Amino acid sequence: MIKRNKIKRALAEQEILATSNHPFIVTLYHSFQSEDHLYLCMEYCSGGEFFRALQTRPGKCVLEDDARFYAAEVTAALEYLHLMGFIYRDLKPENILLHQSGHIMLSDFDLSKQSDPGGVPTMIVSRGGASQNSLPTIDTKSCIANFRTNSFVGTEEYIAPEVIKGCGHTSAVDWWTLGILVYEMLYGITPFKGKSRNCTFANILKDDVGFPEHPGSPSISNVCKSLIRKLLVKDENRRLGSRAGASDVKTHPFFRSTQWALLRHMRPPMVPNAGKGIDAVNFRSVKESESVDIGAARVQGVPLNSNLETPGDKDFDPFEEFNSGLCIMTATTTITIKCVKTIRPKTLCISSPRGGRVKE
Repeated sequence: MIKRNKIKRALAEQEILATSNHPFIVTLYHSFQSEDHLYLCMEYCSGGEFFRALQTRPGKCVLEDDARFYAAEVTAALEYLHLMGFIYRDLKPENILLHQSGHIMLSDFDLSKQSDPGGVPTMIVSRGGASQNSLPTIDTKSCIANFRTNSFVGTEEYIAPEVIKGCGHTSAVDWWTLGILVYEMLYGITPFKGKSRNCTFANILKDDVGFPEHPGSPSISNVCKSLIRKLLVKDENRRLGSRAGASDVKTHPFFRSTQWALLRHMRPPMVPNAGKGIDAVNFRSVKESESVDIGAARVQGVPLNSNLETPGDKDFDPFEEFNSGLCIMTATTTITIKCVKTIRPKTLCISSPRGGRVKE
C-alpha cells in the first residue's frame, strides 16, 4: 500500500467509516494495525454481498418493486454521504452488503472523495407549498459546493462519461452509477458492457441506454425506464440529481409510493436465513467486477509527498492515524483489542498486507 501511494486512500476510508452514522452504511467499531496488516472491525453482515445474492435469483435480477426498495435505500445512503461532503464514486452490487435484517449497507469507501468545505443544506419549497404529509425537501448538492475532482476511478461498467472524458466530475457520478445499478437489478446485466474496456467506454460515451424487448425479458414500467434514462443522461448538468441532489431522485414518480421515513422498518425482499447464524451466505467465490484507479497506477514507485514522509524514514508511521484508539462497545461491556475475538459473531474484520488493497 505504501509502494502504491495509497496511504491517503486507506486513511480516507477509515475516516468515512468512523464519521458515518447511518442505518444503510456499514458501522465501523474499531481500526488498528499490526506489523504487516491494517484492520477494520465492522458490523457483520450475514447476508454477504448483494452481488452474490443477485446471482442466486432467476435471471440474476429482481422484480421492479424489489428494485425500487433497494434503489430507495441506496439513494438514502448516498444522500447522507453527500450531506457529509463525500462522493462515493464506486457504487456497484459488490460494494453493497446485506445485513441480517435484509436491509442494505454500503461498504468499501477506498475510492471515495471528500469535497472542500461546502455550504449547509438548504430547504426546497415547491410553488404549491409542502403538504402536511410530505417530508421536507433538502438540496444536498449545496453541501458539496460543486466540488470537482479529476481522478480516473470507478468500476469499468459503472464509470460515468465525464470521468472517461477526463474533464473532472462531481457528485453527479453517484447518480449515474445508481442508474446502472437499477438497470442491472432489473435485467441482470449492465447497459453499456462491451467486449473490452475500450469498447465499454465507447458505448458509455456514444450509446443511448436500451431496454431488452425480446421474449422472456422482464416487463418494466415506463416510469421505471424514465428514471433510468434520466439518471443515465450523459450531460452531467442535465442528469437527474445534478440540480438538488438526492431530492431530485426521491421526487421522481418511480418513488411515488416509497415511504422514505419508514424504509428501515419495512420488510426487505431478501432476508438471510437466520438459522445459518454466522455462516457465510453470499460469500462464495464468484467473479466480480474490478475497480479502476488509473491515477494510482501511474504513480507506482513514486516517493510519497504532499506533506507525508518517504517510506525511507524508519521513524515515521504513515498509518498512525489509522488506529482509532477507541475501545469497542458491545452491550454493556467495554472490550479491548486483546478481546477482539469475543466479538467475532458481530463484526467482520478486514485485513490486507500494506502492499495490497484493503479488500473484504
